[in-house]
Amino acid sequence: MEIMHKKIVILVGSLRKDSTNRKIAKELIRLSSERLNMEIVEVGQLPLYNEDFDSNPPAEWTEFKNKIEQADGILIVSPEYNRSIPGALKNAIDVGSRPYGKNSWAAKPGGIVTSSPSGIGGAVANHHIRQAMVFVDVPIMQQPEAYISGSWNIWKEDGVTVDEKTEPFLKSWITAFENWVYKF
Repeated sequence: MEIMHKKIVILVGSLRKDSTNRKIAKELIRLSSERLNMEIVEVGQLPLYNEDFDSNPPAEWTEFKNKIEQADGILIVSPEYNRSIPGALKNAIDVGSRPYGKNSWAAKPGGIVTSSPSGIGGAVANHHIRQAMVFVDVPIMQQPEAYISGSWNIWKEDGVTVDEKTEPFLKSWITAFENWVYKF
């Protein structure tokens, strides 16, 4: 029997090359089953949303919106900046939802993982992202939630793969996300 693959777009809220959140996104890709075809789509190159460009959008907006439209699901992995959403991520959400009536996000199942070196694991950002995504009609997986605290300390000595405590959590989370996506 042929495996049906679901295409998942991953947005990483941090622009830093060696971002903990980018590493977590790569770990989720590694831990996912073959039923998910996951790709990180960059958000840092998107010009700031400006309604004046709706009738003649920058090429970066069009390319980004096309990738979102072709996806079967959305996964956001993000830090928390000042108790909220990183600016580049919020800009990507806005670009994907515009112009009015051309929302690229609509009806795609989504999931959110936030992390922070602090003890609350990006919980406030998680809920702000959730609020924005619900408005653009992305049904967000409710449980399990993923707030990864102490994110600078979850890596093995290679600095790339997560430790023995975090890996089972990420594996169970990505399995739940896969099930969520397949409900749609």
